Amino acid sequence: MDKKKQNKRRKPDWLKIKVAKGKEYISVKEIVNKHRLHTICTSGHCPNLHECWGRGTATLMILGDICTRSCKFCNVKTGKPLPVDFEEPKRIAESVKLLNLKHCVLTSVDRDDLDDLGAKIWALTIKEIKKLNPQTTIETLIPDFDGRKELVDMVAEAKPEIISHNLETVRRLTPLTRSRAKYDVSLRTLEHIARTGIVAKSGIMVGLGEKPEEVEQVMDDLLSVGVKVMTIGQYLQPTKKHLEVVEYVSPEQFKIYEKIGLEKGFKFVESGPLVRSSYHAEKHIIA
Repeated sequence: MDKKKQNKRRKPDWLKIKVAKGKEYISVKEIVNKHRLHTICTSGHCPNLHECWGRGTATLMILGDICTRSCKFCNVKTGKPLPVDFEEPKRIAESVKLLNLKHCVLTSVDRDDLDDLGAKIWALTIKEIKKLNPQTTIETLIPDFDGRKELVDMVAEAKPEIISHNLETVRRLTPLTRSRAKYDVSLRTLEHIARTGIVAKSGIMVGLGEKPEEVEQVMDDLLSVGVKVMTIGQYLQPTKKHLEVVEYVSPEQFKIYEKIGLEKGFKFVESGPLVRSSYHAEKHIIA
């Protein structure tokens, strides 16, 4: 490997994570463990876990912790999921109350094993949270539901404030990165979300070998279907079995992406090395 490529792949100082374990962190951890909750914070090895838990927030993952897909960037377990736990929505709602969340982010594994791909549990969880926590706003980071609009509608009718679905990467790299999801299916899903009148949001990772002009094309594609909020973060290889990092993108380039995105017309662009789709999500509620 030549020196230029080696430098691109060496983890830089700006990706060092400050570990914080104060009272809020301990409180969140205890509630997550006690109520048998799954969080993308732990399943996805999120670099912001300690920061978010340290300020009393968490992204809760529903429908278990085993995914039916095997995307090459994702550290969530893959295999045959356990049966649906119909008590989970109530436990989630009770946990949101205990955590005193003003803004709750929900995500899920893909459940291609279910006839409704998990949409009913999605809707029930949102309703249970709102019933027990009427002041809490909700962001839902949903799968593509294979592009089935009636399933997206089930989530939308439960009235979360934001519905997010991630493109994950640029069009060219999608077949190499995502196991089943298609770029155009995701775009159509996002377009349908936007047509419901709910804030549509999406995000991508960089550092997988994309070119800046391809990132800008993603921006144009998202804006063309009505997406108002975009996140851009650095891809970090979870294990040696996952895709390698091609490049550690500089903080300066992330700032450039943010500036371009805002100039193009997004209401919010969260762009930085440690940004993930739910990072500072509470700010996006006013979009």
